[in-house]
Amino acid sequence: MRFRLFGGNGKERVEDIEGVEDYMEVDHTPENRGKLGIRVERLEDFSDTERVLKSVRDGNVVFLRIRSLKDRDLGELKRAVERLKKSVMANNGDIIGVEQDWLILTPEHAMVHRDSV
Repeated sequence: MRFRLFGGNGKERVEDIEGVEDYMEVDHTPENRGKLGIRVERLEDFSDTERVLKSVRDGNVVFLRIRSLKDRDLGELKRAVERLKKSVMANNGDIIGVEQDWLILTPEHAMVHRDSV
């Protein structure tokens, strides 16, 4: 009996195992392979930055509405955006402003294509 120990990429290790009668292949891929999570969040306060960053670290693209904080405290908004920018860029992600009320934050495996116009 031959048993595939590692994936199916053509270079897997195959061994003979005594006592095993049927071919068995173990699927070790995550259920949501190939899917990209997209979350819509609101930045109400500076303390919300940690929740948003956790979502990006978890692999989600985040559409972040910043209007309420912008209307209430522009200084705190600048501080929050700077923290988000530094953290996202340090993790090889991307961040971009859309219109005046939204930011898009992406994890490492996603990026925002910018028009050169």
